[in-house]
Amino acid sequence: MTATKLIKPTESELEILQILWTRGIATVREVHEELASTKDVGYTTTLKLMQIMNEKGLVKRDDSMRTHVYQAAVNKEKTQKHLLGKMIDSLFGGSSTQLVIQALGENKANPEEIEKIQALLNDLKKQ
Repeated sequence: MTATKLIKPTESELEILQILWTRGIATVREVHEELASTKDVGYTTTLKLMQIMNEKGLVKRDDSMRTHVYQAAVNKEKTQKHLLGKMIDSLFGGSSTQLVIQALGENKANPEEIEKIQALLNDLKKQ
């Protein structure tokens, strides 16, 4: 992974990445319309953010056609892992246990989530 892909995306950049990770590819207009459905954001703000993200290496732009098409240039799982690691280190003193206790204490997990968590714990015990 190159150094540019270790850049911590801002909250707004993460919102755009979430859209691109879900869609695969999208134009600025498509990203803007999805963002605008949940918050007040101007088209030019979305455009500028995506241009900056392209410069940072967070997204790739295909400008071979009149309408530019964007896609995420960073892997979702690697980005999540990187950001989670930084959060555990800075917010929970490096303790993933404290993160889990806080997350499960504040947010009620549904039965399906509890089963997945239990399966993960069982696998970890076997190691």
